[in-house]
Amino acid sequence: MLITIIGRGHSGTRAISETLSRSGIFMGEPLNSSWDLVPAEKMYEACRIFGSYVKYTGGLNWDFSRVIESKPTPEFVRLIEEYLDSVLSSSAENKGWKIPETTLCYPWILKMFPQIYYIHWVRDPRDCILGSHVTDDLRDFNIDSPATDDLRERRAISWKYQREIMKATTKPEKLLSLRFEDMVLRQERTLAKLREFLNVPIAEIEMRSDSIGRYKTDTGTHFFEFFKEDLIECRYELN
Repeated sequence: MLITIIGRGHSGTRAISETLSRSGIFMGEPLNSSWDLVPAEKMYEACRIFGSYVKYTGGLNWDFSRVIESKPTPEFVRLIEEYLDSVLSSSAENKGWKIPETTLCYPWILKMFPQIYYIHWVRDPRDCILGSHVTDDLRDFNIDSPATDDLRERRAISWKYQREIMKATTKPEKLLSLRFEDMVLRQERTLAKLREFLNVPIAEIEMRSDSIGRYKTDTGTHFFEFFKEDLIECRYELN
């Protein structure tokens, strides 16, 4: 069984990667403190190749038709396979990987690995944009986007883009969507869904209740109007 985790940086993907690893699922090596498979430079370069095939159409709109309709380029495939070498070459029965940049090239990852298990990890964007991440500026990955000097807005645009790429991509056969907040507040129920999805024993890990709702004490900008539809869709309260 091969597994990957889809979710923007700072969406709490560390928790699910640690959970899988402690459940005996090989998540590649080496792993950093965020339980990402590293080094990540080849994944970054693959994302830049993918990004050049996405057409920005203004506002918060991107045309993904070219990447949806086309096959991954040979160079993209080579870079992904080299990045995943420790996973793909492993003899482990159950294995996978986690790095948030996988989301940036999700349609082509799905074309390379149509039959694997995808875990879509979601977190309230108002918490997600409080911390910095390498994907904050989409232009670093050859993805055109609205120009802004507002760091929070730039992170919010990145969150929105990654939400839109998920919506634009046909759902894989094996997909489970989970919320970080449910892992914190209702871990037993969340892990039960994960056990049923993967059909393997799943270990519990320590979760901190103060990791959710941090935006409520934040004094900076953490809400953008374009979050509203997705907040409702993901069952988050509007304040």
